[in-house]
Amino acid sequence: MSMVSSYPRFLLACCLFLVLAINAAHAKSEDNRPIVIASLKPVELLVRAVAGDQVEVHSLVPAGSSPHTYQLRPSERRLLEESDAIFWIGPEMETFLTRLLDGADFRARSLALAPAAVKTEGEGGSHTDHGHDDDRGHNDDHSHDDDRGYDDGHGHDDHHGHEPSHDSGRDNHHDKDQDHHGHDHGDGPDPHLWLDPAMALQMAQAIAGRLKKLEGTDSEQIEANLAAFTRNLESAEADIGRRLEPARHLDIFTYHNAFGQFAEHYGLEIAGVLTMSPERSPGARHLSEVQDRLRKAQRPCLLTEPQFNRQWWRSLMEGIQMPLSTWDPLAGDIETTSQGYIKFQYSLAEAVLRCLPEDAQ
Repeated sequence: MSMVSSYPRFLLACCLFLVLAINAAHAKSEDNRPIVIASLKPVELLVRAVAGDQVEVHSLVPAGSSPHTYQLRPSERRLLEESDAIFWIGPEMETFLTRLLDGADFRARSLALAPAAVKTEGEGGSHTDHGHDDDRGHNDDHSHDDDRGYDDGHGHDDHHGHEPSHDSGRDNHHDKDQDHHGHDHGDGPDPHLWLDPAMALQMAQAIAGRLKKLEGTDSEQIEANLAAFTRNLESAEADIGRRLEPARHLDIFTYHNAFGQFAEHYGLEIAGVLTMSPERSPGARHLSEVQDRLRKAQRPCLLTEPQFNRQWWRSLMEGIQMPLSTWDPLAGDIETTSQGYIKFQYSLAEAVLRCLPEDAQ
C-alpha cells in the first residue's frame, strides 16, 4: 500500500484520537452530573452530605484496604482523569496520590483537606479564620463561598465542651512518642482528621466551596445541605459526648495511631498503640511495653481494625482477659448517604461503648 493511500486513514485516526481526548477531558456522568472523586469513603460521606445527588461520587480505597499501603489501579487513574473535582486528605495520608495530584493535569481540580494543605482560592490566597468560638467549637456563620484555609491551631482548646480527664496519672504509662494520644503519625501529625467532627465540619465547608464552583451544581442547595449537615452534626456530637461519658475511664488500646483525633475530641484515653504507623512493624521492646501496659490497665479496652491482622494482639493478650471490639476509621460498613457521616460517628462511639458492661452502655 502506498503512503498516499494510507494518509487518509492516518488522518482519520488522528481525528478520532483528538475527539476521544477531548471527551475524556470533559467527561460527565451519564445524566450529565459532575464527577467527583473522594480518596477515602469518609471523605465521600462528607461530599454526599453537602452535595446530595447533584454530583456523581466515587471513592478510591475500597472497604478492607488501607490508604497507607494502597496502590492505584489503571481504571482508577482513568476515573481521576475524567473527574471534575478530587478531594483527598493530603500527602501525609494518601501517599499513593501525592505525585499524581501534584502534576499539572490534576493540581487545579484536586483539593487537599488537611489543615496545612488547604488554602482559600479567594483574594491573595490568604487563610480564612476558622476559629471556633462557641461551646462546641462551631461558628454560627456557615456561609462559605470559597475553599477553606485552616489555622493549624484549630481553636480546639476547649475540646468542644467535653473535658478529657488527663490528670489521672495514667500519663505516666506513656512513652514520649505516645504523648498527646499518639498525635504523631510516624514523623508528623496524625492525619486521620475526619474522625474529629469539628475537623470534618471544616472539611465539609471546604468541599462545599469547591462544589459550588462546578458547572451544573446549585450553590443555594449546597449551602442549604451544608447548613443541615452542620445542625445534624452538632446535635450528634453533643449526644455522642453524653453517651461516651462512662467510657472516659477506659484504658483504650488500638492497633495503630488512627484514633487520636476522635479520642481527644471526646475526652477518651488512648493508653497504648501497637504501632505508630502500619508501614512499620513494631519492635520487640515496644511490644513488651504495650503488653506491660495491658497487664497493668485497670479497665482495658482493645479496639481492632478490620484493615489489619489481629495476630499481634493475640500474642500480646495471652493470659489477659479484656473486652475486644472493632472500629473502622474508613467507615467500611456505613451506607453512602447524606446521613452517612453522622452514622459513622455513632459507629465509632458504639465500638468504644461495647467495652463497657452491658448495664453501663
